[in-house]
Amino acid sequence: MKSICFLAQFPPPMHGLSKAVETLYNSRLKEKYHFSKIDITNNKRFLQSLLALVRCRSDVVYFTPSQTRGGNLRDLVFLKLIRWRGKKCIVHIHGGYYRQLVDNDIPGWQRRMNYHAVERLAGGIVLGHSLHGIFEGMLPDDKIFVCPNCVDDAFIAPSVDDKLAKMRDGGALHILYLSNFIESKGYREMLELARMAAERGDGDKFVFHFAGKFFEPAEETYFKKHTEGLRNVVFHGVVGGQDKVDLLNRCHIFSLLSRYPNEGQPISILEAMGNGMAVITTDHAGIPEIASHDNGYACSKLSIDVNEIYGYLMDCYEHREKLADVCMLNYREVKAKYTERQYIDNMDEIFEQIG
Repeated sequence: MKSICFLAQFPPPMHGLSKAVETLYNSRLKEKYHFSKIDITNNKRFLQSLLALVRCRSDVVYFTPSQTRGGNLRDLVFLKLIRWRGKKCIVHIHGGYYRQLVDNDIPGWQRRMNYHAVERLAGGIVLGHSLHGIFEGMLPDDKIFVCPNCVDDAFIAPSVDDKLAKMRDGGALHILYLSNFIESKGYREMLELARMAAERGDGDKFVFHFAGKFFEPAEETYFKKHTEGLRNVVFHGVVGGQDKVDLLNRCHIFSLLSRYPNEGQPISILEAMGNGMAVITTDHAGIPEIASHDNGYACSKLSIDVNEIYGYLMDCYEHREKLADVCMLNYREVKAKYTERQYIDNMDEIFEQIG
């Protein structure tokens, strides 16, 4: 039985990368491979992680590297040790910033060390074909693998027929922001939409739901200040389990106007689609592969016009049948392409090719 050590970030905290790692680690592949793990979420445990890697007896190391300058230095040490131990290593990039970091945002000596380390990998995994360039020129094409993200089975609705039938009958449309509260993720634009709805007398037409975690006090202060007096805004905090299932089932439109530098292929968009929602988003990173105008409203990350987006919301409100068609299209697309089983099958095939 091939043994694979996960040198990776595990929850908590819960975000796209850690959730994808947890899904893979706890999958049915445990019956086929011997899995072990070294959790590198806490950088204060760096020395303990190094010691665990020295003691590791696995054949292959599955590594999810950082996309920050400091984190990259840490990762170079990990990769050097893996190489010294003579183990095969495959890295899985859960974002779109790594190549920008290496080619433009670190010193030349650090860049050369990255190229030297990557060219010795057994393989590199990216989230979509549009992100293939992350490893171009660093790895041969046959060592660059594509594995899209997935939606965990628990967060795909068994059916959206009843939900869409009720939505067609009228009532307020529920719009969801479900991500960490980071300015470049687009939560401030959604707050502006909520304010516009209230000021234009459309407060009964749209309810804006916000769920996620604040990492910076300034962002929490901004949110509280800009929601004062807005009766069409509901804040849910961090949600998970059945609370998350209920929230996804309740909402009709999802908003993630991302320009986040480390963005890859947001699982939150796929979760929304898997629950029969239209999507408002940007053309950033790997997003266009999963969401475009066909799936809702997609704009350039360089020119986000909230007035145009508000017009789209009004169109959705007034033309329920058209909105329902988009929601059903998105639901079927996730069921066809982005299930947990498909993700695990893709990773199994990659593990087999590593040898």
